[in-house]
Amino acid sequence: MLSYVVFTLTLCGIYALLALSLNLAWGGVGMVNLGLSGFYAVGAYASAIVTRAGAPVLVGWAAALLAGALVGSVVTGATVRLRDDYLAIVTLGFAEVIRLIVLNERWLTRGADGISGIREPLKAVLGSQGFSLFYLAAVSFVVLLVWLLLRRLDASPYGRTMKAIREDPLLAAFAGKPVLRFKLQAFAMSSAIAALAGALYAHFQSYISPDQFAPLITIYLFLAVTAGGVGRPSGVVLGAYLLVIFLEATRFATEILPGLQPVQLASAREMLTGLALLLLLHLKPGGLLPERQPKSLQPVNETRS
Repeated sequence: MLSYVVFTLTLCGIYALLALSLNLAWGGVGMVNLGLSGFYAVGAYASAIVTRAGAPVLVGWAAALLAGALVGSVVTGATVRLRDDYLAIVTLGFAEVIRLIVLNERWLTRGADGISGIREPLKAVLGSQGFSLFYLAAVSFVVLLVWLLLRRLDASPYGRTMKAIREDPLLAAFAGKPVLRFKLQAFAMSSAIAALAGALYAHFQSYISPDQFAPLITIYLFLAVTAGGVGRPSGVVLGAYLLVIFLEATRFATEILPGLQPVQLASAREMLTGLALLLLLHLKPGGLLPERQPKSLQPVNETRS
């Protein structure tokens, strides 16, 4: 039972990183990224390939961050001038391109067989149980660090400029803000965080394959961010943890339904997730922890005699 709880909490942390990544682009500058699973895969494969070549795990994580930022910059640089809906379509296509690359370039990714034997840091020293607890602590520390950095970013002039661009990019440009540069930087940082989450997942599971990075992950992350509260780091972390715990709970809840095949049980889990989100948004339209709006300045009434 303890192993299952530790596994679930570690997965919660990885999803929380992905939710923070999505929130930085979507809740920060209003860029909808439907290719989040692609950046997740880029980080996982980058770290797995680098560490299999003999590099330390920390170097693999750094390589994932760099690969995610680089790929994110390339994708955004080619599409940042498009309307938001076109950007969403392009990022969705990017995720499919990444899936096809890792599926077909067997010389690099081993195709559908996946990459196994990915290094698990300190597992030989700590043992299986000790490694699980250590990795949970490591993932939780990374989530806390990224959360603190993004909260600090939100409160800074840089973060306020990002929110201004999200609300009205034309007005922000008229005010002299470099809108394109801010969007490029925000999307690159967002992609790097998603890639780091992929690297953490790869070294936790020690095996990755193309089917582990399905587009459904992106849908789940949009659910988590929406349920937690778009634009607020604390809200999206809470949403990610609750989503993973809820998905695991539905695994047990659907097993008590009689006469259903495995495929039908999987569909029932998706239905329960959708119904839970609808109920939550009906009760809390802004999410569990909605974004705090700054109070408007009160006008100063001056009386002159």
